[in-house]
Amino acid sequence: MSLHQLNRIIWIVLLTTHGVVAQKSYLLRPDRIFDGQEIRENWHVLVVNDKIVAVGDAKTIATVTQSSKAEIIDLKGCTLLPGFIEGHSHLFLHPYNETTWDDQVLKEARSLRTSRAVVHAKKTLMAGFTTVRDLGTEGAEFDDVGLKQAIQQGIIPGPRMIIATKALIATGSYAPKGFSTDVTVPQGAEEADGRDPLIRAVRNQIGKGADVIKIYADYRWGLMGEARPTFLIDEIKLIVETAQSSGRPVIAHAGSVEGMRRAILGGCETLEHGDAGTPEIFALMKEKGVALCPTLAAGDAITQYRGWKKGIEPEPERIKNKRKTFQQALDAGVTICFGGDVGVFTHGDNVREMEMMVDYGMKPLDVLRSATSVNARVFHQEQLGQIKTGFLADLVAVEGRPDLRISDVRNVKLVIKNGEIQH
Repeated sequence: MSLHQLNRIIWIVLLTTHGVVAQKSYLLRPDRIFDGQEIRENWHVLVVNDKIVAVGDAKTIATVTQSSKAEIIDLKGCTLLPGFIEGHSHLFLHPYNETTWDDQVLKEARSLRTSRAVVHAKKTLMAGFTTVRDLGTEGAEFDDVGLKQAIQQGIIPGPRMIIATKALIATGSYAPKGFSTDVTVPQGAEEADGRDPLIRAVRNQIGKGADVIKIYADYRWGLMGEARPTFLIDEIKLIVETAQSSGRPVIAHAGSVEGMRRAILGGCETLEHGDAGTPEIFALMKEKGVALCPTLAAGDAITQYRGWKKGIEPEPERIKNKRKTFQQALDAGVTICFGGDVGVFTHGDNVREMEMMVDYGMKPLDVLRSATSVNARVFHQEQLGQIKTGFLADLVAVEGRPDLRISDVRNVKLVIKNGEIQH
């Protein structure tokens, strides 16, 4: 750090800590920080109000803070990291071994589901996840908009939310299903097809509050029970063009080869799941700059719900295949977004996906990057994902060395969101 930079930071600290308006400041002194890219030993961080105003080696930061009134927080034995960003969440769902997805959509009152979502939001935050990309309310209409507003207004604790509201499906392709053809049942997302209905649906979701448009590029529709493509490429391109007019990205649930291919060529920014991906499909993702959110933990959880005794019985073909395709994505250099499809399994246990990413072949440091700076970049969150001067003070301290043992991210000692310590 140059003398000019140091003097500038000292001036900012003096201005913010002795200005007309009293502001809260913290000097965080962990053993090390993970700044979103690398591990930095014996680095400290100064937070003033909702921003990181200084970060660097302990001696430099000590000089910066001499004239401040920062509260010192010693974090001996801890690693300080950017607040984690959950890439695939459903706060309005709870584990399917408690209540099936169909029964949650059809039988649980939206007031009940919202009450659960409030609890889920706090559990997520206190696990160190200060931001979530919540990809569809699954039949709870636009209730994620109110949940997001309640968090923003400080009514309830929770992570900042990037929301998809209802999500988009092709007519006849989603669920609940299995009912008489004489019966029309509520769907877990919004049906729309063709030019005018799709444009109207996208615009309506954005108008209601969607930050991102989610589509189901394939699904197990019809009576055959296997995943098949839904929207045509031209329909996906239309959805993307409409969403991009308002600065919103489009992401796709896509597990089949053809569904993934259409979503990629249609302009979707991330693909969720990707179970049946191939080296050719992953090469196309790499070429087009499309990221993969693999949701390893969801498939693992569902397989266990169906009877697999993990750690006792051999891995089923579904799990073996997921290991294979995940490694193929890594080999192809595809950008991997951390996101577990949490809601299928317990909220607050988001770390389960991180642990599986390591088990399936990623290095712990790469998983930490995925859950912080990579997700921030892919999700267009320019002020998040790094411990860097000028960035928002979203921070989590964990006891141990998660860069060596990813499970240490479970040992949360401190969570700060927007410069405020969470309790």
